[in-house]
Amino acid sequence: MPKSMHKVQKHISKKKGALEAMHENSRDAKLLRRAGARDDRVARVSASMARGRQSYVDRINFFQEAIPEGATPFSDKDLVDSVTRFINRSVPEIEQEQSERRKGRPPSKREEALVQRTEVEDKEFKTGFWMPDLTQEGVVLALSKWNGNWSGLSTMKFIRLTKDGEKQASTFPPKGLS
Repeated sequence: MPKSMHKVQKHISKKKGALEAMHENSRDAKLLRRAGARDDRVARVSASMARGRQSYVDRINFFQEAIPEGATPFSDKDLVDSVTRFINRSVPEIEQEQSERRKGRPPSKREEALVQRTEVEDKEFKTGFWMPDLTQEGVVLALSKWNGNWSGLSTMKFIRLTKDGEKQASTFPPKGLS
């Protein structure tokens, strides 16, 4: 049970005979309903924010796993190669979905989602792909020690990398083309 609802219930339960004699439109019942609605609203907002951030967390997790044990900074060519590997990570699955599909049949929802994700990431790569700056040793070390939490990313430096290999500094969290 969320904290605010618990606080309201605790406050009401301290009153003498409050829970037994509470009627539908009493002040305490209204307080409980408001606290419950507030907790539901906070849970919905935090869940939607977590869903929005999940694609970025998955992206950072991919780059964390791509760091070799030696933990040396990447060259610009290595950065472009790793981003290309990230974008094309679902190509084998897309090809399998296409081969399993009978001729003349529409693509499955999974195949459509994978193709759309690949296209969106490729488009982002043309304009500036948001990623940690793996050319700096401090970022490589911080990323290798990263625990998977969104809040743990605030200490790292990020860049926007284009297909041409151009880099420009970016902010955390990602906003537009910052």
